[in-house]
Amino acid sequence: MMLTACIPTENEVREPLNIVLINLDDAGNGDFSFKGAVGYKTPNIDRLAAEGMSMTNFYAVQPISGASRAGLLTGCYPNRIGFAYAPNPNSPTGISDEEETIAELLKAKGYATAIFGKWHLGDARKFLPLQHGFDEYYGLPYSNDMWPYHPQYEFPDLPLIEGNEVIGYNIDQTQLTTEYTTHAVDFIRRKTESGQPFFLYLAHSMPHVPLAVSDKFKGKSKQGLYGDVMMELDWSVGEIMKTLREQGVEENTLVVLTSDNGPWANYGNHAGSSGGLREAKATTFNGGMRVPCIFYWKGKIEAGRVCNDLMSNIDLLPTFVELADAKMPKLPIDGLSMVPVLNGENKEPVRKSLCIYYHKNSLEAVTDGMYKLIFPHKYVSYETQEPGNNGQPGELGSREVKECELYDLRRDPGERVNVIDLYPEVVERLKSIADDCREDLGDDLIGKTGKNRREPGRID
Repeated sequence: MMLTACIPTENEVREPLNIVLINLDDAGNGDFSFKGAVGYKTPNIDRLAAEGMSMTNFYAVQPISGASRAGLLTGCYPNRIGFAYAPNPNSPTGISDEEETIAELLKAKGYATAIFGKWHLGDARKFLPLQHGFDEYYGLPYSNDMWPYHPQYEFPDLPLIEGNEVIGYNIDQTQLTTEYTTHAVDFIRRKTESGQPFFLYLAHSMPHVPLAVSDKFKGKSKQGLYGDVMMELDWSVGEIMKTLREQGVEENTLVVLTSDNGPWANYGNHAGSSGGLREAKATTFNGGMRVPCIFYWKGKIEAGRVCNDLMSNIDLLPTFVELADAKMPKLPIDGLSMVPVLNGENKEPVRKSLCIYYHKNSLEAVTDGMYKLIFPHKYVSYETQEPGNNGQPGELGSREVKECELYDLRRDPGERVNVIDLYPEVVERLKSIADDCREDLGDDLIGKTGKNRREPGRID
């Protein structure tokens, strides 16, 4: 499928490309109105999809915040770089100085870099954004529920950080989306006026619980507080796009919108929708890992395109690096440049497979985009228990995959019909891919160590 104007090749001289990456927290595959959301509208996000490219087969690399974000920013399977779970406050580990983030790679090419929002790659000073390539930071070092008012667990005061310094604790979360957006808009204006290309990482804390919304959107939806929050996030996207247009850089800016993992379903009416996919956050079924993703670049990416190619958030780093004509990391990564996909020039998917790890180093599944082979493992289940409501979590069930399961994702993205007996050749092919992953990275489920895992950063 041809584009209205091809993305420039590396040999063409052009103005440096700005990149805006908007990462929502716990937004599900059914949380936008163009994806079937009920009770509220997301017109700005819908417009982004209508005028850009929407992915239907896009995976967070792991189904939980910290690990997903580590993969996104480094282009690596999190277990390759020793990163697991979602670090708690005062974590002794975080992102290693040896890993190069998107921000570091683009900064070396002359980009201004900023993150406004949630970090979650370690809260010690050495792990914070300014030590990993970002010029500016305003936000929370971890999830917004890791504070003294959690309904189940005890946490210390939640810091709000600007640069490297704490500027407040346990702040009014109703203002978070507005504050992040205000900082992002100001950053875009300052950098476009100075003529410096920029990388903006807008990492919203919402719609992660505890949900909070400003007065301008409170009570505006017909889907309660969750709908109000989604409307405000949509407003934020609209503010970013309006600013790009006003500053005259819309045609020279790639905008990517995605989510770190699927919805936290046991929060009931304070959780999003997986869009009919199986299970949710903290599971390696599609409800936990297949997330929305939109690519928008006016005049370069074909408007209204829907792409079914397999892709992961670890592919964003090499894609951005190629578009910015920057240098790749020195250490091996797992992401693949998706520029041919954005161009519409690839005759077959660039990514042929994705190994789906969880916990510290457990290979729970592998997919080629068409089929998904799930290996025996235990998992938390949302589908066996009643969810909580109004900010209170429900109980989690426990289930077990006792034998391998195979799902035809083209016909059954919800992973409901096990077809393992119908396609033995597919099973063997996917098992072979899994064996290669285990040789490389190991697999705790079978006690295999792997050869190429690296250490995380540690506090001295």
